[in-house]
Amino acid sequence: MTLRIYDSATRTLRDFVPLRPGHASVYLCGATVQSVPHIGHVRSGVAFDILRNWLEAKGLDVAFLRNVTDIDDKIITKAAEAGRPWWEWAATHERAFTWAYDQLGVRPPSLEPRATGHVTEMVDYMRRIIDAGHGYAADGNVYCSPTTIEGYGRISGQRLDELDQGESAGTGKRDPRDFTMWKAAKPGEPSWPTPWGDGRPGWHLECSAMATKYLGGEFDIHGGGLDLKFPHHENEAAQATAAGDGFARYWMHNGWVTMAGEKMSKSLGNVLSVPHVLTLVRPVELRYYLGSAHYRSMLEYSEQTLADAATGYRRIEAFLDRVGAVERTTWTERFAAAMDDDLGVPAALAEVHNAVRAGNTALAAGDRDEAVRLAGQIRAMMAILGVDPQSDTWTAARNTSGGTDDAAGKALDTLIRAELDRRTAARAAKDWATADEVRDRLAAAGIEITDTADGPQWSLRTNTDDK
Repeated sequence: MTLRIYDSATRTLRDFVPLRPGHASVYLCGATVQSVPHIGHVRSGVAFDILRNWLEAKGLDVAFLRNVTDIDDKIITKAAEAGRPWWEWAATHERAFTWAYDQLGVRPPSLEPRATGHVTEMVDYMRRIIDAGHGYAADGNVYCSPTTIEGYGRISGQRLDELDQGESAGTGKRDPRDFTMWKAAKPGEPSWPTPWGDGRPGWHLECSAMATKYLGGEFDIHGGGLDLKFPHHENEAAQATAAGDGFARYWMHNGWVTMAGEKMSKSLGNVLSVPHVLTLVRPVELRYYLGSAHYRSMLEYSEQTLADAATGYRRIEAFLDRVGAVERTTWTERFAAAMDDDLGVPAALAEVHNAVRAGNTALAAGDRDEAVRLAGQIRAMMAILGVDPQSDTWTAARNTSGGTDDAAGKALDTLIRAELDRRTAARAAKDWATADEVRDRLAAAGIEITDTADGPQWSLRTNTDDK
């Protein structure tokens, strides 16, 4: 069977034929590390982790890059508002994202490049674009000209005569539709030297330079959230075309997590942080919830839908518990057909639940051999989705905090929170000895503390390297 992917650029389902036989190259737009991650942020990580699992299951060697945007207007603004250095603000929230990915069993990428580490490549990229006649420098800024680039608008459907880049006007623009690749230095802001003057990179330039440095001028798949289609992905593709690169052969976009039909965002005041949601359900249940809808669909959040997903996961887990430890075998043909149809996870999960019902029937009839056979298939299918209850990742985390009916987890959380409050008070009083004592005692008990902008968060130390 051939994997078919919905390509956002052509708006068609296309057979996935990798550029290099036996290999697949994927670039995922990762976090702009400006705040604590919410479940809308990590849905992308879960969706493309499932893609990676399925590509590997089909025998491909996958190079998977997920970048970190660690310099950005919002990072600078929020750091200044908090009275903290921009680099410390970015590093703090990068750790928060890594913690969230780890909690949800999202495997680390093959490489996780940071924007600030690739200014040299960005300068080279701008030089190529300028030399090709598609960019220019003015007053220390460097701009790219969409009107000179063939095919502009193919990803997002934007029309040049209606184009609004949504960015503040920089000095020296020849056309308001031009977008910024490099921003001239401003007092008090970080800057790097270039032939056109000191400054810092524009968002779109960062990804074009990093993707092509590691995956080459042409690669297989570029992914990200639906909100990135314009201007970010459209302008990435434009820069690549201007520089003479083929860039991504397939474009994939995951849907938003919404509340009351609106995209989850800080501006709407309805953000649900990952640490908070993990007080309601276990990490594996949150991952199951975020990955259960089709990746291109909108996922409407409510505590009830989250609880319903957790209940569905526990039915699968309970069956495997009844059977006991079994070896993974392989998925069913129906499961494979669903996954090959643009990662049709809802249909794939229907096959899992069908197998669970059949397995429970077999157990009731005393047919253990059939139950074991089905359990091996279920484990294989759930592993593709990253939620196999008997994997090392999730068996080690079975007793972690969270879960609305997990009395022991709630009691443990209460006790640990009291210790964390004592540590916070000690640090505020500069009583470092007491703060270190609390940290060391929790660490000795296998409890990992992550300091986030929303305060310290805890988790039981687990092994997330399941593959």
